[in-house]
Amino acid sequence: MTGMRAILAVVALVLAALALPAAVGAPAVAGALDLYEPRSDGAPEPVEPAGPVEHDSSKPTAAVVVGERGAVVSDTLAPYEILARTGGFNVYTVASEMQPVPLTGGLDLLPDLTFAGLEELLGGSADVVVVPAMPDVGQPTTKPVTDWLVRQENDGATLLSVCNGAAVLASAGLLDGREATAHWLRIDEWESTYPDVDWVRGTRYVDDGDVVSTAGILSGIDGTLHVVARTLGADAAAQAARAIEWPHHDPDGASPIEQSQLEASDAVVVFNTAFGWDRPRIGVQLTDGVGEVELASVFDTYGQSLAVGTVAVGDGAVQSRHGLTFVPRAETGAGLDRLVVPGTTGHEVEPGMVATHPHREPGFAYDAVLQDLARTTDVATARWTAKALEYPVDGLRLEGEAWPWTETVRPLALALLGVVLALAGYALARRWRRRPRKAAADPSGHREGMPR
Repeated sequence: MTGMRAILAVVALVLAALALPAAVGAPAVAGALDLYEPRSDGAPEPVEPAGPVEHDSSKPTAAVVVGERGAVVSDTLAPYEILARTGGFNVYTVASEMQPVPLTGGLDLLPDLTFAGLEELLGGSADVVVVPAMPDVGQPTTKPVTDWLVRQENDGATLLSVCNGAAVLASAGLLDGREATAHWLRIDEWESTYPDVDWVRGTRYVDDGDVVSTAGILSGIDGTLHVVARTLGADAAAQAARAIEWPHHDPDGASPIEQSQLEASDAVVVFNTAFGWDRPRIGVQLTDGVGEVELASVFDTYGQSLAVGTVAVGDGAVQSRHGLTFVPRAETGAGLDRLVVPGTTGHEVEPGMVATHPHREPGFAYDAVLQDLARTTDVATARWTAKALEYPVDGLRLEGEAWPWTETVRPLALALLGVVLALAGYALARRWRRRPRKAAADPSGHREGMPR
């Protein structure tokens, strides 16, 4: 009996140690993992596109589709800029309705065309359709997208899924009996959910004829360059890779990659999400003419880290280098920790704001942002982020604190507090049980248990 009591006591203390960190951390994790953060002020004011859509009927047309609940920012903007950089495509973003949709990190994009508008413009399907990861895979809200994708495929479009955009295609039945790949973190889930797909691991992209699928996030660059090479030739793909300074272009085919798995060091993301209570909020200054990859590099790097929040800042809608329309969520950086200005460096910033211009120096846009993330948070967080982006950083110099020690100590302190409270409660309960009891009196005036 004594041994059983000891075991129960240990179990009780363990539960007490876990209770407070779990109670505090679980809601924070749930909130941080929602990368598709909706606008806190509801829908923005109606925004008109920059101008009428230009179309050259002699060029193939590429459409980058976004769902009404949004898409991953790098999955959307990196293929868009690569295709636009070639000069060989008409490139449009399309959605079911003409209203701003959220990209991860809180960047709102106004699509160029609706599905109906694109079909009216072309008189049929696009030549290439890019499908980024979306937050509502398999849910009724994706039906306008999946129905449109089925029509595009039936009419002969080449489908390019980026990252977990493969699951969007799979949910529409467009990958049944085909080989495909997706982000390393969720490919097991998709294999279970969509067993009729032959899921492939350890490669940056899979070419299955009229469907090309890519692995995680920045592997979408390789898949897009592959589609460019198929459509316009290898020279056009190489020029586009140089234009965005992508260091991993392989003209000979899909580069093999080591299939990532969760490791002990990835616990950094748990500490950041559950116990990063004071995580910094960064204003991202939207400016006319900013490159789409530069913009994505800021919103996705900080966003995927789960250690930093971003807010799109600007005075009204802006147009990117290749004509996309973005809508800010705040007019100023007031109340934010600092300001980051992607792309060009000549724009004035608000007085009193500390501004970072990560793209002053040449190089692939994500490099400088990852280095800034390492300096301002820690190296472990930057390495997790690169892993989530599926971007090799072995040759990239990352400097900063090694680990988020403050966020790591917080759950330990909460666990200790839980144990102390449990022991205090146990001591009080024992004192209560052992307190002296007053003897009950009988009607004759004698107390129970006393000699008469």
